[in-house]
Amino acid sequence: MVPKTHRLLATDAVIHIEQDDPPRSPKDILPTMYDLPSEDPEEPGLPDEFHDLQPQLLSRTLSLKGYSRENCFTASDLNLYYTIRHPLWHKRPDWFLVVDVPRLYEQRDLRRSYVLWQEDNPPTVVVEFLSPGTEAEDLGRFYDKTAKDSEGESTNPAVSSIVSNGDHDAKTKPPGKFELYETRLRVPHYFVYSRFTQRLRYFKLEGGQYQEQPLNPETPLAWLPDLEIGLGIWQGDFEGVTATWLRWCDQMGNWLLTDTEQAQQQFEQERQEKEQAQTQLLQAAYNLLAAGMNLEEVTQMLNLSTAQVAAIAA
Repeated sequence: MVPKTHRLLATDAVIHIEQDDPPRSPKDILPTMYDLPSEDPEEPGLPDEFHDLQPQLLSRTLSLKGYSRENCFTASDLNLYYTIRHPLWHKRPDWFLVVDVPRLYEQRDLRRSYVLWQEDNPPTVVVEFLSPGTEAEDLGRFYDKTAKDSEGESTNPAVSSIVSNGDHDAKTKPPGKFELYETRLRVPHYFVYSRFTQRLRYFKLEGGQYQEQPLNPETPLAWLPDLEIGLGIWQGDFEGVTATWLRWCDQMGNWLLTDTEQAQQQFEQERQEKEQAQTQLLQAAYNLLAAGMNLEEVTQMLNLSTAQVAAIAA
């Protein structure tokens, strides 16, 4: 199928879309992910390797009881377009999860971006990784100017307008991430993690506003009852890098495994089962020999080699 095309005359504030008579539905005439840019020339590439590896661990350990891999979508550093009033306005969450959407766009194509007016469902979980220039936008009104990450003071030129929580002109300037997730997308679960201080903060949408949830400082872990999954800080090796990572867990606090770890666990379990079966077989051979059965009879009965049985007899 050839993607739909649109004739758009764009300005910074609005777009004008030519309409037919009778008019078509908004989904047919508004820009789709094929029409919107998938990359921001102002922000080429990822900031560091952590922003590449950590989202992989989140996606690969995610296991939701109520959703299969076919009816949920995870992404990292993907353009999220959220308003038809300003169709080029977007954010790029470090990692986000959407449930009740097909894994593939229209069940046939990998997404180039996530276009809210096409998809209908906003994210259920968003995770942002703090860096020196993003604290203010990521934390919104919870940003403390006196408490800096180990990297030093923020250099984000938009800090003053973002921290003021609403001083910007909503008609001409896009909202900060915190405000967008809280008041427009209404993301139920919002996490902010600093790998510099190894601090995880969890903001839950309650009564239309984010309320920060207390976490045990010794074993930071947040439980999401609607998704029946928890998120916590794990120290270990991922992709050959030993570090402190965010990782999903079950209600008992057991870390959920990646696909690779599951395969390794299954291989080790099968190896142990084979060793145990072999030990039991050799023990049976020893018992039969001790009971007076000759070597040939034991080898035939237990399907063992003569050498194996002879080693037992010795």
